[in-house]
Amino acid sequence: MSVDVKFCGLTRREDANHAAALGAAYVGVIFASGPRLLTPERAAEVLAEVPASVQRVGVFGDQPAAQILAAAHVAGLHVIQLHGSHDSARIAALRDDFDGEIWPVVRLVGGSLPDDFAEIVAAGDGVLFDALVPGSLGGTGVTLAWEALALELAAVRGDARIVLAGGLRPENVARAVAALSPDVVDVSSGVESAPGIKDHGRMREFRDAVAHVSTPT
Repeated sequence: MSVDVKFCGLTRREDANHAAALGAAYVGVIFASGPRLLTPERAAEVLAEVPASVQRVGVFGDQPAAQILAAAHVAGLHVIQLHGSHDSARIAALRDDFDGEIWPVVRLVGGSLPDDFAEIVAAGDGVLFDALVPGSLGGTGVTLAWEALALELAAVRGDARIVLAGGLRPENVARAVAALSPDVVDVSSGVESAPGIKDHGRMREFRDAVAHVSTPT
């Protein structure tokens, strides 16, 4: 089992560069809301030295498609992560002018999947699971009920690519991976010393924990 790492909520160039040096497959910047919010121009500066082999992810809420596409162009995004509405018409509008991937976000309380999960999977290129916390679109440090979610997901997952967020940190990511076998694990607050300020030691610990659990025995 090979699991990719995404370091999200980046606000400083040195943190983005460190994420790339650690072998992260994805780096993420926030355009939705909260203390890690960046302008597209600032995001481009933060990611300026990240190698082309590392995929750039932009996190959005309910912004209009034109605004999302403009930010994606300025920041050079490879992935649009939609925390807002992810109906098929909205995703189709984005695909008209975006060649990268689109990840709709499913925000959960407990381990129950939404009734329209199959439609969400069909519309996107991957599904990101995060904890539902009123008033926040992510980066809260709240975990999901991984084992309960795994039971529901087993029956409907198919070939869906799963991106797991929600309260991951070096101390618990191995358990989350063991329960859900995600394709990508996404960390933000779990490797920070303050909102938007990454702790490079904890970033390395997270990477190492994922690498350990991803290595066949």
